[in-house]
Amino acid sequence: MKISTKGRYAVRVMIDLSEHNSGKYIPLMDIAERQEISEKYLESIVSVLSKNDYLLSLRGKGGGYKLARQPEEYTVGEILRLTEGSFAPVACLEKKPNKCVKSPYCKTLKMWEGFEKVINEYFDNITIADLLSNENFIDNYVI
Repeated sequence: MKISTKGRYAVRVMIDLSEHNSGKYIPLMDIAERQEISEKYLESIVSVLSKNDYLLSLRGKGGGYKLARQPEEYTVGEILRLTEGSFAPVACLEKKPNKCVKSPYCKTLKMWEGFEKVINEYFDNITIADLLSNENFIDNYVI
């Protein structure tokens, strides 16, 4: 599994909007400049975030984007699943329930399910607020 720039940049956008939250809408151009990301590429990312109610958007003068919720209400897991899809390490786990005809006797299925669970739990326990605080939460995870 590899997280693409789309997922990584989506997290960066959410952090940027959290850091610069004054209650006003923030122009995409400002986010693009601060994050050194193409404005055109960011348009596709904020479009997904807006359509799924993670961001509020306003067009025109004074328009831009702002968070729809508080930073502690967004997990990295939900943002990455929205932009990247599932964390399933194998194709048979991408759809629930698993309809693979081999699943009843697959010797490796439990291993892959366990790996997927670890990934989901890890990212679901990190919020945007955690990333803002610079606390060393990464060392607190136990497998």
